[in-house]
Amino acid sequence: MAKQIPARVKYRKMHRGSRAGIAWKGSDVSFGEYGLQSLDRAWITTRQIEACRQTITRKMKRRGKVWIRIFPHKSYTKKPLEVRMGKGKAAVEGWVAVVRPATMLFEISGVSETLAKEALALAAAKLPIKTRLIKR
Repeated sequence: MAKQIPARVKYRKMHRGSRAGIAWKGSDVSFGEYGLQSLDRAWITTRQIEACRQTITRKMKRRGKVWIRIFPHKSYTKKPLEVRMGKGKAAVEGWVAVVRPATMLFEISGVSETLAKEALALAAAKLPIKTRLIKR
């Protein structure tokens, strides 16, 4: 699978923005039968999303279907080590998805409930936030 970053953005360097509030949109199981829902707020990186996707597909042995409900739209910057302050904003380091409580992260269908629970539990271990399993 290709790297999960936006194909084009108008401005690459973004403000940090707000992570406050609860997710109202994208908080239900809309596509699959089982979903992994966040209980905390965080920035989820492209590497974390990809690690979860690989874990889920391997556990399911490529049966069923997986939906990734989050996308890393936000860029973050980082200055190199041992560089003095000032001289402008740093270069883009990577991309993150802003996740609020109740955001649906992944959805699964086409497999048994036990297999879905196991796959989503393995994926949850790869994430830096608390999650819970939701059934349609």
